[in-house]
Amino acid sequence: MPNNKAEKIKILYVDDEEINLQAFRTTFKHDFEIQLAASSKDALQILSNKSFDIIISDQRMPSETGLDFLTTVMNEYPEPIRLLLSAYSDIQLVQEAIQEGVIYHYLTKPWDEAYFKNIIRNAYETYCLRKEVKNLQKEILDLKRDFEIPSK
Repeated sequence: MPNNKAEKIKILYVDDEEINLQAFRTTFKHDFEIQLAASSKDALQILSNKSFDIIISDQRMPSETGLDFLTTVMNEYPEPIRLLLSAYSDIQLVQEAIQEGVIYHYLTKPWDEAYFKNIIRNAYETYCLRKEVKNLQKEILDLKRDFEIPSK
């Protein structure tokens, strides 16, 4: 979880429908630090200037699907945990996206607030553990270099 009580989980929520953006902000603004984007293009612009712990995208948007957007995010910004949200279901597509690591979890609209918060917190825990593993791997490599015997 965040290092101190003042620090909140940073979430970028992407949805082309203004009502969904406002509903998300209203529902979760007290629990998380939220940035909204009305398109994948806007979201990528925001991502170029700010980092997030979790990125949530609607699946059906006019310019591209949420999975296409999250695939781009995965390739350009691999650290944030990615969640997909949709009122529609294509289970085969979602299962493949989870298996390939494109998304961490899939949620349906309308969302259940308590369940959604739980998924966000679980996703953040995964985010923190991945960062910790990455830092430990770097420390191990540094230690190996420090104790390497020079070759003659």
